[in-house]
Amino acid sequence: MYVADFACIEAKLVVEVDGSQHQEHRAYDLKREEYLTECGFQVLRFWDNEVLAQTDAVLETISRVLTSRRPHPSLPPQAGEGS
Repeated sequence: MYVADFACIEAKLVVEVDGSQHQEHRAYDLKREEYLTECGFQVLRFWDNEVLAQTDAVLETISRVLTSRRPHPSLPPQAGEGS
């Protein structure tokens, strides 16, 4: 079992905010990211100082990814449905 910093289950998106301690645990992080990817999640990683100093850019990246992962609109209702 893994714990993510932030996750949107509906969009299958995980956002990780890494500090300097992650450099020492890089192998673990890669294994966890591989597992999450195999489960259908996309993992975005940002450095903690990047989140603090470039918040708008980080939010724009997250928004862009969420938009691209949004499910396609439903097909029109079949005859007699949705009336």
